[in-house]
Amino acid sequence: MTATITLDDIKEVVATNEKQRFSFNDDYTKIRANQGHSVSVDVELNEVEPPDILYHGTFEKALYAIKMNGIQAQSRIYVHLSVDEETAVNVGKRHGKPVVLNIDAAKMYKDGFTFYLSVNGVWLTKSVPSEYII
Repeated sequence: MTATITLDDIKEVVATNEKQRFSFNDDYTKIRANQGHSVSVDVELNEVEPPDILYHGTFEKALYAIKMNGIQAQSRIYVHLSVDEETAVNVGKRHGKPVVLNIDAAKMYKDGFTFYLSVNGVWLTKSVPSEYII
């Protein structure tokens, strides 16, 4: 038995995805990721000046490496940051005891780091050196 997937089925998945990871173009002929993860794709991000402070959710066991090396994208294309602590806590607790790091995004931007804001509200940058972690 073969299942048929319709455009309405795909629209439903996009609309109900909790993290809003996907979006359509205007005429629903293309679908794309809203932020890069581990596969290099053009997610059509535009550079945006970030708010003064952004938050990064991680877990307790990662703190030593972060203090030594800053926040790295690891297997992803970008480091993911949020505008609120609650989101950062939810991200951090997926892997253990959550820790929220405050990032001096205004200073990073002033110092030449590039930030992007994905369609689903996630702030992205290539890395966060430890000196920008407050």
